[in-house]
Amino acid sequence: MLTKSICTSLAALTLTAAAAPQKVTTLDIGASAPDFSLKATDGKTYTLNSFKDAKYLVTVFTCNHCPDAIAARDKINQFAKDYKNKDVEVVAISSASMDGVQIWENAYSKFDDDFESMKKVSKAHNLSHPYLYDGDAPQSTSLAYGAVATPHVFIFGPERKLLYQGQFDDGKRNPGPAKTKTVINTMEEILAGKPVSRPKTRVFGCSTKWYWKKGLVTKYNNEWNAKPVSVAPIDTELARSLAKNETGKMRLINLWSTTCGPCVAEFPMLVDTYQRHTLRPFELITISIDDKADADKVSTFVKEQHLPLSRWTEKSVQQEGRTTNNFHFQGEDLEAFAKAIDPEWQGPIPHTVLIAPGGKVVWRHTGALDEQALRNAILDEMAKANIR
Repeated sequence: MLTKSICTSLAALTLTAAAAPQKVTTLDIGASAPDFSLKATDGKTYTLNSFKDAKYLVTVFTCNHCPDAIAARDKINQFAKDYKNKDVEVVAISSASMDGVQIWENAYSKFDDDFESMKKVSKAHNLSHPYLYDGDAPQSTSLAYGAVATPHVFIFGPERKLLYQGQFDDGKRNPGPAKTKTVINTMEEILAGKPVSRPKTRVFGCSTKWYWKKGLVTKYNNEWNAKPVSVAPIDTELARSLAKNETGKMRLINLWSTTCGPCVAEFPMLVDTYQRHTLRPFELITISIDDKADADKVSTFVKEQHLPLSRWTEKSVQQEGRTTNNFHFQGEDLEAFAKAIDPEWQGPIPHTVLIAPGGKVVWRHTGALDEQALRNAILDEMAKANIR
């Protein structure tokens, strides 16, 4: 049997090996485009030769979760449409490994970075260009090109020699018009037969999520699992205060019970939802309406599901005079409690409300939650409320 110290040492070695980075070298101007063979969201497999009929090839390394990539997504799609008849082909390649993305890095995204989620992105944004997947280790195409961030653009000429590499524009996380339309300006120079004035630009965006970054994911998960979990009683007065939401946060309140099948089934998804958005001014508050006698049962369940306060939420919760966001209503007047949380709640559980700063319920749902619908609601309402 291995001793505890040996097990600890082996775990450390495994983490170190998993986190060992490879050298990433971006292509030099004039370099040939590396070949690839990658599956796309349209069901096809593409190689470099798939684009041989286009005079110019614009290769964009991107992903689903990065806010900079999200902001550029529709602009890149429009660029592909506008330049299609100018002998310019655009191909997007997702360079993100699911193994290397920490869950809180999804704070601005409705979608994950797996291949199935890429299909959803392609459909939701009606992408006019192929969207290829390079998220599986060893991410050989992303490595070959030296894609360091998302989005990272490479423009190749007729002989597939590199003419430009860098940013799409200087809009960063702004989905609106950029001050400098870098790729458009560069493409116009190329089409006019002029030398490229800026063949290299800085790439502002999320660093590429290489598979070897999974050590960071493990580290975060270990920190999360070590956090304490608690459940506190809640009365109508506190419920009313929470519903007023006199904070700058978007507040998701879920009413549930250990005797409710859908409540129990969806709880892990709520934990995931909280972790996804916790980097931003967002919090999840769970309130059990189990009988007072079942306090131990409620506490045990929440601890088993492991729903602590994240490090980004702890400070704001403490400033409000609380130590937890998990509660158990143990009072007798459930009618008054219901009115305090949401006057439109008819009583069935699970019941979930999304409350904007100032106390307005901007989204509510009774019954089992749809994860995608919940993500959409949170991000759409945070955008409307200008919560960054």
